[in-house]
Amino acid sequence: MSSSDVITAYPNAFPEKQTQPLPGIERQMRPGVDHSKLEFWDEGKPSLKEYKGSGKLQGKTALITGGDSGIGRAAAIMFAREDCAGITISHLPEEQEDAKAVKPEIEEHSTKLNLVSCDLMEKKNCKDLVESHLQKFGKLDILVNNASKQVMCDKLENIDLGCVESTFQSNIIQMFAVTKFALPHLKRGSSIINTTSVVAYAGAPSLVDYSATKGAIAAFTRSLALQLISKGIRVNAVAPGPVITPLQPASRTPEDMEGWGSGTPLHGRAAQPAELGPAYVFLASSDSNVMTGQVLHVNSGLHIGGS
Repeated sequence: MSSSDVITAYPNAFPEKQTQPLPGIERQMRPGVDHSKLEFWDEGKPSLKEYKGSGKLQGKTALITGGDSGIGRAAAIMFAREDCAGITISHLPEEQEDAKAVKPEIEEHSTKLNLVSCDLMEKKNCKDLVESHLQKFGKLDILVNNASKQVMCDKLENIDLGCVESTFQSNIIQMFAVTKFALPHLKRGSSIINTTSVVAYAGAPSLVDYSATKGAIAAFTRSLALQLISKGIRVNAVAPGPVITPLQPASRTPEDMEGWGSGTPLHGRAAQPAELGPAYVFLASSDSNVMTGQVLHVNSGLHIGGS
């Protein structure tokens, strides 16, 4: 399916030829992306509507790692629209531009925002992040472990082992650390949401180390859910398929990015971050009160039946 065959209301469905250094800046992407507009279909015709909340997270507070852009940013905006009282977003120092841009999108809904610039690959920063949230809001109800990195490599014999260690440190070890420091402050009814990926189930030949970390996150989710069942703390995950985020141009060649994500089974395009946000709202709210140890597969039909 070519881009000319795709029917979509998103004007930014197909990225232009572009590249960036890691970690990638969303405001530099061409075209931009959507964090709050969802595509609705009426008699086979698509249109865009702003996500509207209904108070599902009223009075709660949330900590979202990597919430300055992409999926984390969409989740943060939708949490705010669901009347979340306070949100802490962590971001890398290099992502200050995106962090500054997300601030008004959160605060326009009367949600207080705590922006923390830090590198979570340092364990002390993981602890300081949780403490910063508690100093600002006094409690923690929702933890979203979303931050990650990826570096492409087509042949395992050429892979940089230092990069492998860095990817594991960034994607799963910091998740252990942030969760460890957050757990003493969570209570019955709290929710932990981890971002894994479709590649944990379908694989990706150029992302062997990244896929391995995402598989580890799925196992981490299930095992921790079992450990915390008696405490009434739910642990679930979201496994996105292709989503247009800054991580993509930051880890691909300009040629690879041009039209990236086209050909997915359901709509013939990659998802917008906004299309992932509702999954995080569902797992954060009481709508999913009897769900734990599960993975929501939001992947445009790329992988069916995996759990």
